[in-house]
Amino acid sequence: MPDKTFKLVELVGVSEDSIQQAVRNAVKRASVSLKGLSWFEVTQIRGLIADGDVSQFQVTLKVGFRLLGEEDLKDD
Repeated sequence: MPDKTFKLVELVGVSEDSIQQAVRNAVKRASVSLKGLSWFEVTQIRGLIADGDVSQFQVTLKVGFRLLGEEDLKDD
């Protein structure tokens, strides 16, 4: 089995409902254009306040995905 190499990208997920949903939104959207998504790490949590209440959750996360080799690309 060949060695695996990963690349990191930084994403910001947003949700009006929860931190967890903000993470899920970011991963779901990234999976549309990136293959080989493997893991994530939350690096920041923040949000917006409107009228004295939390109106939006924003989560910055690093997402790791495996760089595909020639053999992986032939399967498409």
